[in-house]
Formats: sequence, C-alpha cells, structure tokens
Amino acid sequence: MWLLRLAWALAVLGITAGSSPSPNPTAPPPDQASIFADLTPAELRAVRTFLMSRPELGLSPSHGGPLAKNTLFLVELLPPKKRLALRYLDQGGPRPQRQARAVVFFGAQAEPNVTEFAVGPLPRPSSYRPLRFKGGRAVPFAARPMTLLEYELLHRTLAEAMEPLYRLLRDSTGFWYHNCSRHCLTFSDIAPRGLASGERRSWLILQRFVEGFFLHPVGLEVLVDHRDPDPRRWAVQRLWYNGQYFSSPQELAERYERGTLAVARLAEPPFQQLFSSYEPRGRFATGTPTEVHGAKVCEPQGRRYRLRGNRLEYGGWSLAFRLRSSAGLQLFDLRFNGERLAYEVSVQEAIAFYGGHTPAAMQTKYMDAGWGMGSVTYELARGIDCPDTATYLDAHHFYDADGPVRFSHAICIFELPTGVPLRRHFDSDFRGGFHFYAGLEGQALVLRTTSTVYNYDYIWDFLLYPNGVMEAKVHATGYIHATFYTPQGRRYGSRVHSHVLGNLHTHLVHYKVDLDIAGTGNSFETMDVRFENISNPWSPGAREQAVASAQGAPRGGRWVLPLPQHPHNVGLLLAPGNGPDPAPVPRRYHLAVTRHHENEPTSSSIYAQNDPWEPLVSFEGFLRNNETIEDQDLVAWVTVGFLHVPHAEDIPNTATPGNAVGFFLRPFNFFDEDPSVASRSPVIVRPLDPPTFSQLEIQRWTPASPGPCIAPGPFTYNGTY
Repeated sequence: MWLLRLAWALAVLGITAGSSPSPNPTAPPPDQASIFADLTPAELRAVRTFLMSRPELGLSPSHGGPLAKNTLFLVELLPPKKRLALRYLDQGGPRPQRQARAVVFFGAQAEPNVTEFAVGPLPRPSSYRPLRFKGGRAVPFAARPMTLLEYELLHRTLAEAMEPLYRLLRDSTGFWYHNCSRHCLTFSDIAPRGLASGERRSWLILQRFVEGFFLHPVGLEVLVDHRDPDPRRWAVQRLWYNGQYFSSPQELAERYERGTLAVARLAEPPFQQLFSSYEPRGRFATGTPTEVHGAKVCEPQGRRYRLRGNRLEYGGWSLAFRLRSSAGLQLFDLRFNGERLAYEVSVQEAIAFYGGHTPAAMQTKYMDAGWGMGSVTYELARGIDCPDTATYLDAHHFYDADGPVRFSHAICIFELPTGVPLRRHFDSDFRGGFHFYAGLEGQALVLRTTSTVYNYDYIWDFLLYPNGVMEAKVHATGYIHATFYTPQGRRYGSRVHSHVLGNLHTHLVHYKVDLDIAGTGNSFETMDVRFENISNPWSPGAREQAVASAQGAPRGGRWVLPLPQHPHNVGLLLAPGNGPDPAPVPRRYHLAVTRHHENEPTSSSIYAQNDPWEPLVSFEGFLRNNETIEDQDLVAWVTVGFLHVPHAEDIPNTATPGNAVGFFLRPFNFFDEDPSVASRSPVIVRPLDPPTFSQLEIQRWTPASPGPCIAPGPFTYNGTY
C-alpha cells in the first residue's frame, strides 16, 4: 500500500510497466466483452423466479404488505473475478460463469438482517451462495437503503402527526399535509439517519408541493424514528420550526393557538413563472435571438465509432462497459491499439457534505450510492442531454422492484467536436507569408449517462481522445439542497430567495482506476518539478535558473494521472477523525494506490449512507496493510470534487459551467509519437509559389466538403420507466 496526500501540488502520478508479460495486443472479439455486460431482462427475471421458488428464503413481493417481510431488493451482474477474466481474455481459458449479485432484506426474522448472494449460473440459475464482506461482517438491517414501501409508511406516519398542525400550516403557507388533494405539502428526507450505528431516525424537511419543491421549504422540520420493522411503533421525536425546537406536534400547535409562536408567513406561489420553474422570464439586453435553434452536432458522413453489444470501438480505443444499478458506469478491458491499459475504470461514490443551522442541514451528509445512484438513470432528452445524432441505449434495473424496469435512452454515445484543434501549427516566414499550416480537428467520443438523485442531477462522462488520452468527468446540476432561511443560517450559505437558504456543501466523487500497463505487474512513482540554479556553460560566471524534474523521464511503458492543481477541483478533504464516520468513503485523499485484491472490489457500498459509523466497506482498511506496491497489480483510487457556495444564480438550477470535475489518463513515453498521427483527418496547407502565395497545395484525406448536416425529426420525449 502507498497513499498520497498532496494539496494541489504540481505533481504527476505515473504507473510504469513491470516485468509481467504483455497480453496479446489484438482487440478481443466483441463476444468476449459480454462477460462484463449487464444482466438482460430475461436473466433478471430468471434470478427472481429462482430465488422466489426457494422456500427456505421465504421471499414476498417488494411492494405492498408489511415492512417486516423478506424481499429481493437488488439484482445486478456479479462481475467475474479478475484472474478468471484475464485467463479467458488473454490465455484462451474457460469462459467465466455468468452470475448475479442479489441483495435480500430479511425483515421477517427475529434478528432482521441484509444478506447478499451470488446466484448462477446464468441464464438458468440453479444455486446460490452468500457473499461475505471483508472481515465476514453481517449487514445490519438498519443499514439498508430506503424502499418505496418504507417511504409510503413514513408518509402515513407524518400525515397523522401533522394533523394537529393543520391550522398553522394552512394559515402560514396556504398548504397542509393530511387530507390534502391540492395545495399539498411534501417532504425531503436527509441522511445519515441518526447519530450512531443501529439508529434509523430521519429529519424530514417539509416543502410546498409545487414545481421545483426542493426550493420551497416552509420552515418546519420533523425528526421521525422509524427503526422498528413495525410502523405502529414509529414516532415523531422532535420538531424544528422557524428557529425553535419542540418536543411534539401538540406543543407546537398549542404555541400557535396561544399566539406565542413566531410564525413564518409565506406568500402564495404564482401559477406561472414560478422562480423554481424553467419557464422563460426576462429578456437579454442585446436582443439577439434565442427563439431559434442554436448550433448542433452532425455526422455528415456517418458514425466513426462502432458499437457491438457492450463493446465500443473508436479510433485506437476499445472497451467494454456496463451501467451498474448500485453505482453507475463501469468500464472494463480498456485498450488502445489492442493493448490493455486498464482492466477497470469505474464510478464508486458521490458524496455531498453540508453545513447549516437547521437540524436537517447540519445532519446532511449524502452518500449517493446509498440512494441507488446507478438506478436513477432516467431518459436522456435528444438534442439537450445528448446530441440529436447520438446512439441511445436502454437500461434495465432491478432495484426496489418486483421485476426488471426498463429505463429508455439511459445511456448515450456520440462523437463530440471539442471546438479546439487537437493540435495545430502555423509556420510563419516572418515576411507576411508562411511555410505551411497544419491542423487536426479536435474530437472525442463520449459515453454518457445521468443520475438524478432526488434534487441533484449528475452527468457522468467518459471521453476518449484520438491521441490516447481518456478523461473521466462529472457535471453537477439540478436543484440545490435548500433549507428555510433564518438569520443564523447565513453563516452556512446564501439567501437565494426570500425564505430559502442555499446551504454550503462540498461535492466529492470517487473513481476506481485499475491500470494494467503492459501486464498486471506495475509500479507507482511520482514526479515533481523544481527550479535549480546552474552555471551557464557558455558564459563563465553567469548563473541561470532551470526547470528540472525531481525524477527523470525515461522512455518506457508509463501512464500518468495529473493531480489537481486548483483547490476548486478537490473540494474539502477531511483529515482522519473529522466528521461522524470513521471512513465510509475515501474522502481524505486526492489519490491512494493499493494492490488489487478480489475482496476489495469497491471503495464504498449501498449501506454506507445509513451506517457510516461502522461501514461494511472501510476504505481506510485498504490502506493500513502496509503492502509493497512495486511490480504489483495496482489500483489507483482517485477523488475529485469542488466546494459549492450556493448563490442566487443557482436558481432555478445549478448550471454545468464551472461545476464539473474529473481527471485524465494520459500516455507518458508510452508511444513512439502521438498516436493520433494515424487519423486521416488532418489538413496541411503549403504554398506552391512563395512569395506570391497565389497557389496553394491543400492536403487532406477526408472529402473536401463535409456536406450538409441532416436535420432530425421533431423533438419527442417519453420519460416513463
């Protein structure tokens, strides 16, 4: 193990090739990529049918009925172990058996728990076995993610509890909670759910149920204890209203009736041009047109990438991909010109830690894998979320459901003009002419999905560039997490509307990068640069400053991860011991490098959100084994992020410019030259008759004109799943 904790240093992480033999540098046939493909709807149904038929499991349908029952919560692919996959891909070994990961909530037992199973072989499963977390710990029932059924029961509990507050809510907001058909209140719940392991107490923020309700808190927050599997034992423990705490709804109602309560009265929201809506309002001062279409992406000679199943190819690149219901996009077997560069590159976790004056705000520490981050991949709008020309793919998730659910157009793939040349040069003759001009268009292939985790929308991208560079990037947009404005709250955010406080928070996103450069035997090193004083060899006595690297850069198999150089790109990383959790996610390191272990497949889990105090997956444990990382199979764990201080311009939504972070994977003396020289897209211009320049030779290997862009049909959108 080796970890690196650097604050925005000009440093470079290098993964160098070791002595392990290089795999056969030929792109695998597309059917080999299918060992990493997501489960098909038929496979998902087969797993459910098989497990439901096992009497010893005693499974019931997920929806309806009591909470104290055994249910199948999640089914997704259980990827093959790396050694088995590589034996199949590189050595002609047997094809790994296809298996599913199944998560079962055992709520009907005397000691409720959560158990994960490996189910297989697919497509006709006949056996299952329990999966163990590192250390053999069981999953506490209180750590399970929320379900639709639990939310329905929570709604009923809250509706009953809010009945004494009908007059207060009606008079102060024009909305209420119980017996409501219009002018209704809703709620947003926050997490972690309590202050210690085993608790399940959630603060609920009440909001007016209008378009963009996240920006309409009414000043009331309610703490509900819902740990018991029997909802009849659930109870409201505390309330916060307009800066004051109350022990019960009755106490708050009595204070209002006596006239001793400081009431926050809200104006009636308008029916049109609500501040939280997307409806246009106002005008640009220049008067330039916005009621016509802007620039569009087109493919004048057709697509330049190839998609075969879950195998994607573009220029020198080839990879397999999947969309995990639990955590999102995952790339496997990433190759350039047939040579593997990475076995896996994947999203692991997205977290957001908040500050605030209200109890809900100060408690909010979101860990989005616990909210089904990979399963909320709703339809991408053609021409907005992705270009009209993109390839759109459906996803099928089995998450808190009684069967696979189809999410149409959940993934898109497209070639993107970057708007800047990949490289170019104008060779001037310094007499008003030139010797030559050469340039290569800038393009990249984009693999994209989104996660709408309640208020926030994450746009997840992997970009492949022709020069062997890969970029992982995430944009944050959607509604800010807002609470009710009080003067005391201004220390923790900005007043973005009359009664709305945008709470200060930091976003941190974690990636796994399992690099295999010319084999699995890799080493880790850093390279820094410094100034040094040297004697000028051609002018005795003169001294100069020269830039030198702290370590040389010899030629060899090497890829680099440039570390963040600006504090905006890393957010607030916490020192060990800070915060309510020992280490549920790797939020303390910009970069950590560990040896690959089959029992360390992920850095977080779907259980970290509701039990961050005793996490089932402790990333700190990955780092404390003091293993050597020289000439070993290495995994780089990368954390990127940014600090978000909300402001009025976050209304109605946070905009993507300035709110994107990521990292690059770049070759470093790996190729003999820039591999994009293989592209047939450059243009070279040479004068034939200098100095008159009346005749030019234009060299290009593509058609002289791209031709017209074909207009697509009218915009359509379905949105169902």
